[in-house]
Amino acid sequence: MSEKRRPATPWPPVETEAPRFHPEAPGPGTELAMHYAECFGCGDVDNGLHMRSTVGDGGVVYSKFPVTRAHQGAPGLAHGGLLACAFDEALGSAVGNLLRRPAVTGKLETDFLRPVPVGTTLFIAARVDGVAGRKIYASADGHLDSADGPVALRARGLFVQVGLEHFTNHGDPDALSKFTQQPRRREDWDINP
Repeated sequence: MSEKRRPATPWPPVETEAPRFHPEAPGPGTELAMHYAECFGCGDVDNGLHMRSTVGDGGVVYSKFPVTRAHQGAPGLAHGGLLACAFDEALGSAVGNLLRRPAVTGKLETDFLRPVPVGTTLFIAARVDGVAGRKIYASADGHLDSADGPVALRARGLFVQVGLEHFTNHGDPDALSKFTQQPRRREDWDINP
């Protein structure tokens, strides 16, 4: 008996323009700083993901996620929700750093291809695939223990460009105050170009 598979959905699912990277986007080899110290993905939060990212050639952002005991779901394996969180962080880092426009996750789909054991490192390669108005499409692959290791996960995300008022209207005022006090601010990003 043959296994039936769903036909692959084209990505991006709508007609898009090629992404135009910001003229001041970080270049290949640049190690990206955390965007906010209290970010669960890239910040210094206890038991956070502590992800670190570097810009590669061709508009790819490489991120590393060291899977610790604090990240497990089933005994000895990474929690699926935290793996999705890691991809959200990696995709958001590619969108934010290469386009330099604030955007939020609109949709995230993750394909889990193999288990990710505690003690491994997930190497995520994320790229911006296309732009349609305020919609930004991105995708990523996650490899086990090296950039060319076996693919454990794949993800695709839709990000929506927003203005600064999205954060001021919906965010916690104390957190926004802390963010603006950081040495590296995002005031140089294009807001609603």
